[in-house]
Amino acid sequence: QVQLVESGGGLVQPGGSLRLSCTVSGLHFSATAMSWYRQFPGKERELVADRLTTADSVKGRFTISSDRTKSTAYLQMKDLRPEDTAVYFCRAYGLADGDYSVYWGQGTQVIVSS
Repeated sequence: QVQLVESGGGLVQPGGSLRLSCTVSGLHFSATAMSWYRQFPGKERELVADRLTTADSVKGRFTISSDRTKSTAYLQMKDLRPEDTAVYFCRAYGLADGDYSVYWGQGTQVIVSS
């Protein structure tokens, strides 16, 4: 069974930092493409960052990384702004049961407010 478990969201003041984590089980993590998305109320999910791309709105402030030994992907966010307030999701594209599929984390709320 594939699971993506997110953690690290919460309330932070403008200019602050957070690190989101996404721990993956049930996939060969080293062969899995990880990415981060966010969703604003009433909007579709939008890509924040993957291995090759970073959204212009977060470039220079957000960084994606991973630790293969922990099967965990991270989204390091700094200089957070109120407009970064959203639900953040990790996404995995990986191999399970002989087939490649997309899997999503449960989402974690990030609120940037003073």
